[in-house]
Amino acid sequence: MTYLDHAATTPVLPQVVEAVAAALRQTGNASSLHAAGRAARRRVEEAREGIAEDLGARPSEVLFTSGGTEADNLAVQGLFRARRAADPGRRRILVPALEHHAVLDTVEHLAAHEGAEIGWLEVDDFGRVHADTLAAAIAENPGDVALVTVMWANNEIGTVNPVRELAEVAHRHGIPLHTDAVQAVGTLPVHFARSGADALSVSGHKIGGTVGTGLLLLRREAAVRPLAFGGGQERGLRPGTLDVAGAAGLAVAVHDAVMHRDERVATLSALRDDLVRRVSAAVGGVRLTGDSGGSVVDGGPSRLPGNAHLLVAGCEGDSLLMLLDAAGVECSTGSACTAGVSRPSHVLLGLGMAEREARGALRVTLGHTSTSSDVDALVAAIAPAVSRARDAAAAAARRAAAVTR
Repeated sequence: MTYLDHAATTPVLPQVVEAVAAALRQTGNASSLHAAGRAARRRVEEAREGIAEDLGARPSEVLFTSGGTEADNLAVQGLFRARRAADPGRRRILVPALEHHAVLDTVEHLAAHEGAEIGWLEVDDFGRVHADTLAAAIAENPGDVALVTVMWANNEIGTVNPVRELAEVAHRHGIPLHTDAVQAVGTLPVHFARSGADALSVSGHKIGGTVGTGLLLLRREAAVRPLAFGGGQERGLRPGTLDVAGAAGLAVAVHDAVMHRDERVATLSALRDDLVRRVSAAVGGVRLTGDSGGSVVDGGPSRLPGNAHLLVAGCEGDSLLMLLDAAGVECSTGSACTAGVSRPSHVLLGLGMAEREARGALRVTLGHTSTSSDVDALVAAIAPAVSRARDAAAAAARRAAAVTR
């Protein structure tokens, strides 16, 4: 099988497996005071310090979570509740409609149950939020905005947002900004201090770590209310026995992602450009969605280097996905968190696409194990798969027309 779905999850690095295995062989609760507990605590704190150095944060700003979804929830809910407690007039959450559901569903929950008001931020044709757009949204009523949340890079179409500029705009009005950086670490220059963000979410399994590990980078001065209670771990914001092995493995994954970022960006960009060029030549009616990646945003590429989000005219993305899978090529139509959902991607609809057009989406994402042979395999399989998918779509349209007659 040819694996081209690294945005969903990427293979665990061998050195991460070794670090996790070594930690699992050791006994000790990191909250215990005896020797085994102190040894466990030392491993956790060494991991915390390493991650802080690699991501431009202070060790005290690194909170371990179970993944990006928990980090998003803790940031968005925690910041909102703290702001409302300090100032009940702070009700509005500014967010683009293209966010991951870990953020969107959280914001919508707060609107349905806790009095939040959602201010939808407009995006350009690439799916990017601009600083002047955010400034205009805040200016409608600066005193009622509780927080801003904008993802660093879109998990479906790969477009990168200017987080530093957005944070500067928010901070001029004393508003905290959260960014979901789950897709950004490892291919973009993520530096917490320089970004200006008040909270930043990271997921381990997107960068070669294990599923069930993640981070929330949270500024010391940020006021946040916890989601759970029962212990004083992680600044009292994320109680529970610390996952020593998970922290150790995550530190290794973060370090590898940061240390090899430049070379991976070059490799993945070249592979992606070759993939888009050859697929477009092999199949008519294909176009790339999102930013082309030819410009610079916050010191990095304007599109995720390993992301090729394609719209294939005349066929259903789900059909194309299954035909490619049968041919030994694994990719996706969008976020793995919405796989199996019959409706088109909310990201594409948020860009103003018609449902029919959005149904032809195919997301191909490259990662640290990707090679030119993976691109060759996709190119070899794509034309027959598209032909069959288009035939199936045409037959379905004829049947639907017959029924309506």
